[in-house]
Amino acid sequence: MPDILALRLPATPRVRNAGWVVLPILVIAVLFFYPLALIVRQAFAGDAGAAAIQPFLDVLHSRYFGHALLNTVEIATAATAGCLVLGLVLALILTFVPFPGCVLAGRLVDTFIALPTFLVTLAFTFIYGSAGILNSLLQQHFGFAQPPVQFLYSAWGVIFAEITVYLPFVLRPLLASLSLMDPSQIEVASTLGARPWRVMRQIILPAAFPALIAGGSLCLLLTINEFGVVLFIGAKGVTTLPLLIYSKAIQESDYQAACIIAVINIVLSLGLFGLYRAAARRLGA
Repeated sequence: MPDILALRLPATPRVRNAGWVVLPILVIAVLFFYPLALIVRQAFAGDAGAAAIQPFLDVLHSRYFGHALLNTVEIATAATAGCLVLGLVLALILTFVPFPGCVLAGRLVDTFIALPTFLVTLAFTFIYGSAGILNSLLQQHFGFAQPPVQFLYSAWGVIFAEITVYLPFVLRPLLASLSLMDPSQIEVASTLGARPWRVMRQIILPAAFPALIAGGSLCLLLTINEFGVVLFIGAKGVTTLPLLIYSKAIQESDYQAACIIAVINIVLSLGLFGLYRAAARRLGA
């Protein structure tokens, strides 16, 4: 007669290993996939619970959705470009032009990662707002009847705030990438008569390109989905997809339209993330 314990013992580790896999899957399913499924279901809900595509098409062809999508793409693209340019300049200065306090300056930039986005916009309101420090000084010394600086309550104010918030996400990978460069390459190129722009184009930029792709892609994803900065600044006529979702769900109680826009926003984010992963694999190949 076979030993029952001997037959059961080999299966015990498999059961334990399966438990370690099943539990995280259940947690992810409950916290992520189930709410996502509810959003998708509500987005395509029709009469009598049947799936319908017409509400989806109505939202896609609406003027308010087109306006919000255009604002989202323009603001995210401009903010990402600003982060890339400013991040590259700062990374080059901190890496190749050492000055007293450069380490402290780099750490101060890092602190913005830990700060909530609304705190930065609140500081901008105190500085650049209609009753902020800058306008008060200009009105006091030059006698302006109205606050002369009004850019904060426009798309430019949102872009400026997002560049400030997300600059470290570009700067940090750039600093890490440039720190791995061999300084002798630049010295040899300079000795051979290469001009600074040629050194930048042929040596520094190729080394920094993967970090620019990684930081820029992350910055683009974050700005596409940014909500707090746009809401807190309250720029007139500036409505992005996340703000439109909030408006439809909370202010208008149009939950189906909010879910439809949320699904589109998710698809847009996943598409950008897929392009980023494809570019990262190609650069790493």
